[in-house]
Parts: sequence; C-alpha cells; structure tokens
Amino acid sequence: MVSAQATHEVLEVLRHVPDPEIPVLSVVDLGIVREVRDDAVVITPTYTGCPATLAIEKSIREALDASGHSDMRIETAISPPWTTDWISDEGRAKLRAYGIAPPSKHGARCPQCDSAGVEEVSRFGSTPCKALYRCRDCGEPFDLFKCH
Repeated sequence: MVSAQATHEVLEVLRHVPDPEIPVLSVVDLGIVREVRDDAVVITPTYTGCPATLAIEKSIREALDASGHSDMRIETAISPPWTTDWISDEGRAKLRAYGIAPPSKHGARCPQCDSAGVEEVSRFGSTPCKALYRCRDCGEPFDLFKCH
C-alpha cells in the first residue's frame, strides 16, 4: 500500500502533466489518473482508442522519471470506462474559462455568457470527445465536452 504522502507527491507531479488535446487541463483534472499505488499509476483513457493515449502515457512517464519515480509503472484500466463524472470541479472551471462547455446532465450552457440558449451545430467538434455548439444569445461558437 502506498503512503498518503507518496500518493500526494505523485499526484502533485501529475497535476502538471497537461492533456495534449486540452492543455489547460491536467491528466488529474480530467480524471484520467485513476489510482496511485506503490508501484504504479493507473490511468483510464477518455475513450477506448483515444488517439492521445500514447502521448499521455509518454508525458506521465517523463514526469514520473524527472521527479524520481522512475520505478513506477503506468497501467491502463478500461473497466469501468472513463466517465465525464471524473472531471474535477477545478477541471470543469478550467474548461469553462478556456471556452469549452463542461459536460452537464442538465444541458449545455454557453461558456462565454452562461446562456442556456444554445444549439448543437455538429455532433463532431474539434476532437472526437467534443461537439460543436453555438450560443443563440451571444452568437459565439464553442465546443461542448460530450458526456459519457
């Protein structure tokens, strides 16, 4: 069992590893880092086949090595699958500030003006995990992080 101090230390290191597709978020903010054990960091990709998975693993490996944790392995767990529920509150706030609507079970809101008067333009946004929306009130287009 890994100590609370060691877990905290590794998580602090990983809080500085950005997601390659949404660099304002860390892999911890996004909920990709699932568990820290004495010998491994367990990650779950946002979806099976995510093209950023290898880049994320490489960035995590580099951060662990640079911080003196080269003995830790990186394991990938796909069950249960990642869910947008794992995005931290801080991560949701960072998404909104970056201009991406965070996922919500209560409907999309414009990240610019906070209006609920939005419409889907395309189910496919700038990456497979986002959809393209437009605000009917301020007219701004924005990505919505898809719920799943």
